Amino acid sequence: MLDLLIANGSVVDGAGRPARRADVGLAGDRIVAVGALAGAEARRVVDAAGCLVCPGFIDVHSHSDAYLLIEPSAPSKVFQGVTTEVVGNCGASAAPRLGRGEMPADWQSQSYPRIWRSVAEYRGLLEEVRPAVNVVLLIGHNTLRKGVMGFENRPATPDELARMERTLEKALAEGGRGFSTGLIYAPGRFAPREEILALARTAVRAGGLYASHIRSEGRNLLEALQEAVDIARAAGIPTQVSHLKTAGRGNWSLLDAALEIIRNARAAGLQVAADRYPYTASCTDLDVVLPGWATEGGRDAVLARLRNESIRERILEELVASRPEREWMEITIGSTPHPDHRLFQGRPLSEVARDMGCAHPADAVLRLLDADELKTSAFFHGMSESNMWRILAEPWVMIGSDASLRAPWGPLAEDYPHPRAYGTFPRFLRAALDGRTVSMEEAIRKMTSLPAEQFGLTGRGVLKEGAYADVVVLDPAAVKDRATYARPHQFADGVKAVVVNGVLTLEGGQRSGPRAGRVL
Repeated sequence: MLDLLIANGSVVDGAGRPARRADVGLAGDRIVAVGALAGAEARRVVDAAGCLVCPGFIDVHSHSDAYLLIEPSAPSKVFQGVTTEVVGNCGASAAPRLGRGEMPADWQSQSYPRIWRSVAEYRGLLEEVRPAVNVVLLIGHNTLRKGVMGFENRPATPDELARMERTLEKALAEGGRGFSTGLIYAPGRFAPREEILALARTAVRAGGLYASHIRSEGRNLLEALQEAVDIARAAGIPTQVSHLKTAGRGNWSLLDAALEIIRNARAAGLQVAADRYPYTASCTDLDVVLPGWATEGGRDAVLARLRNESIRERILEELVASRPEREWMEITIGSTPHPDHRLFQGRPLSEVARDMGCAHPADAVLRLLDADELKTSAFFHGMSESNMWRILAEPWVMIGSDASLRAPWGPLAEDYPHPRAYGTFPRFLRAALDGRTVSMEEAIRKMTSLPAEQFGLTGRGVLKEGAYADVVVLDPAAVKDRATYARPHQFADGVKAVVVNGVLTLEGGQRSGPRAGRVL
């Protein structure tokens, strides 16, 4: 007797093979049969006639760490067909929380069931709330560095580096699958290559992976990519380049050379891959535009500089000179928690500057950061669409949303997210179905077996007998993203059913209630 029979669908197995008509039988948390199962008895049946049946999608670049504790149903991800999230990216993880370390501002502003410190405590709390999706934990380098030495702009001492290594080793033993860096953010931006390499060697001894938001995605992209490849080679560690892009019009021409660096690394036998989202705007904290020296010391020190007239003037001068005028025109304000500034959400920075009476958009940036206490986010529209599609077509590029989960209700509905939080996977699949990128089968491989192989998720990412029962049923005619920059809190269309570890989590396009995600 099957627990669940998914009948009459067109099976896309995740390995890139052509779709074929087949039924899928599930028992417990496993797929037990794929084929003609018309006579099989089952406790429940999902009729997938006219639909694609494929492995659950794996979001390899997510920031849902803390939000999974607030909204474990993960609706913005489940409605996309995501059954696994890799969290702890860009150097920021919810654990371990050491002495002086602090969580990112958007996480810190929320309330949680209770406080945790170690990865073991965080994992225990996550397992208690029972998320709807599986979770893969990366350990953030910024999290480690902040906890050990704060936001100081200097190399770690031998003792400090040894403490980071011991802490990472313990975190990996408690459930981490690798570590990540965010080398454009403080304090990671202050770390020399040798520090990253030492931690990579610690991670690889535990069988871990290295994921990097590299030091530059613009002018110094090639040097930053080469650093990641050099670390991969020296440590012998599988390496993931996060959200590969050529940011800024003046840097679009770097793509050929950037792709060649990774192709050459792979040809030399290095396990180097990348991820990308199908949008031409990034989203991150607005304070990322500040000069490096102004970000030393953490939030209180940064705010003190912004509120010192002479230092603020110096920061403003450097900001104005830091990028061409047109790049300021390509910034849109995302979330801004100050009540007087909520009307600026989703509006171009140039308009915000005009309405605030600022002579230059950089002045508006400083006013927003001051009022919001550095909690402002922004969209940076500085990428080439043709480059985006070229990157997404590379056989070693998988899909990552670069977004925390969201919900159009509760505390997570209060901010103003990038539409990728709700639309990444349906948007890419829609493009494949419409013939605008790789084939449909290849698109699904990029969202399933490719990331499962890169992140060592044995038994995930494929539809075959014996694999874990993470399954998505979707209507190829209806699947599409609905979230926009003007209205980001909108669920995607077309995903009819989602099964996580054998449990039907979404049925008939509606949440069915049970949550069966695991920490992998």
